[in-house]
Amino acid sequence: MKKSKYVGKTKEEAISQATIALQELEKDLYIKEVEVKSGLFSKKVEIEVATKEDIIEFIKDYLKDLIKNMNLTANIEVKKREEMVSFTIYSDNNAILIGKNGKTLDAITTMIKQVVHKEIGTYFNLTIDIGEYKMQQQRRLESLAKRVAREVSKSKIAAKLDPMNSYERRIIHTVLAENKRVITESEGEEPNRFVVIKPKEDE
Repeated sequence: MKKSKYVGKTKEEAISQATIALQELEKDLYIKEVEVKSGLFSKKVEIEVATKEDIIEFIKDYLKDLIKNMNLTANIEVKKREEMVSFTIYSDNNAILIGKNGKTLDAITTMIKQVVHKEIGTYFNLTIDIGEYKMQQQRRLESLAKRVAREVSKSKIAAKLDPMNSYERRIIHTVLAENKRVITESEGEEPNRFVVIKPKEDE
């Protein structure tokens, strides 16, 4: 990953040098303190700095190499939002990259997050999708949540959904968070945790 190094008497001074040189606000930089050098009468702080664009290019190159090593070809589309960067991969064999129930996609996402964290020393908010698989999955889960919530509100009987990973459960919780007739709770142990949709008690 492309990173720039800056040295100052304090970390704040080093960061100030970085913001001036890179013409970026501090909040838009990813700063990792490398080392503090102390002399008899002086102290110097060295930092490594990456911009959001540096990280995006690193992730794109990493994904391209990974896909190439799987003997596949792909295009990668990047969408930048205020707090999130989304990478959508369109390959000549999406099914291989998605894997059964999205397990390969989940593994790729976890690996990328770990590699980036090791490089910059902090969390980088990103999502990875393959041919809009996750977008379609989200729509399917939102539809399921609304349908089951309607049934629960009519019958007043709680309903258990199939086991889901944390990403899928979060979709269910989010879509029903404002629902006035039902509440949602996660139960069970990983990897078999599931969501229960329960009728709200009459106030």
